[in-house]
Amino acid sequence: MPENENSRLKRGQAKLQEVDAEAATNVMLGLADVAPDIATYIEEFAFGDIYSRSGLDLKQREMITVTSLLTQGDTAAQLEVHINGCLNVGLTKQEVVESFIQCLPYVGFPKVLNAVAVAKRVFASRK
Repeated sequence: MPENENSRLKRGQAKLQEVDAEAATNVMLGLADVAPDIATYIEEFAFGDIYSRSGLDLKQREMITVTSLLTQGDTAAQLEVHINGCLNVGLTKQEVVESFIQCLPYVGFPKVLNAVAVAKRVFASRK
């Protein structure tokens, strides 16, 4: 692997560990036997290139991520990972919920309620 790609991978793996080490391991292991290239793309591109950029901190990046997932709908598994990530990088439960409430006028109640249901499960599992 060329040095540039290797450094992207290492940077991405380190950033992913900061956000959610347990979920990162589970996602990567889950992809290993069926789609290992997707795991590499997640680590190199999403976390090595995008999450590692300057300009936003991890709290801001995770808030943007969960609200983006909320707007897409049908992303409960990814929302669960990233709501945990929000809490892991220092966002409060209230900040997560407020970011969902902010989406109400733009995406509507069904998608927000679905995200809140995921958040409720995540919050309960972290007690």
